[in-house]
Amino acid sequence: MPYDLKRNRERMVREQLEKRNITDQNVLRAMRTVPRHKFVQDAMRLNAYDDNALPIGYGQTISQPYIVGLMSEALEATEGMSVLEIGTGSGYQAAVLHAMGLHVYSVERIKELHTAAITLFAELGYTSTQFKLDDGTLGWPEKAPFDRIIVTAGGPEIPKPLVDQLADPGVLVLPVGRAKRTQQLVRIRKNNGDITLEKLGSVAFVDLVGAHGW
Repeated sequence: MPYDLKRNRERMVREQLEKRNITDQNVLRAMRTVPRHKFVQDAMRLNAYDDNALPIGYGQTISQPYIVGLMSEALEATEGMSVLEIGTGSGYQAAVLHAMGLHVYSVERIKELHTAAITLFAELGYTSTQFKLDDGTLGWPEKAPFDRIIVTAGGPEIPKPLVDQLADPGVLVLPVGRAKRTQQLVRIRKNNGDITLEKLGSVAFVDLVGAHGW
């Protein structure tokens, strides 16, 4: 890999994550490791480590590095946990979770993105991640319960199937908002049957499409 891409990735972690108070060392290590430039279109590889989201086709984006770091840290995950990701997209978030030592299950509704992610993960040797082509708002009941769930698209409500498939104790992180592309990032905790919700800040994600989304 060209040295400048590695240097850009180190700068991304230092300036976009550490300076914004992302402190989970497992998250920082993972984002230093995963080659983000592999998850964007060829024409945008030189911009892969910039401080913004980038289009990946089909009306979807690869999230801003800071948001990936923030959501990964918000999961409060430890190595060996199972995590369900809704919205594979480019596969970058799933790759970061994989690099964190988690058992990743990722659901995508767009066939082309689903297929591309499987191909790229095989190329990178990330063989333990499992992928499914389906309506992500329905979760992946056959593999439930999940210690952690992360949703990388914004819907008008919290999908009940995802709450049902969350382990107890467990953590679910997702953007929710009644207006499209304007959401609150929330962390939901399930503990002894009780559900609590914590707001983590304003975000703007692509639409969560499905039976329990838009």
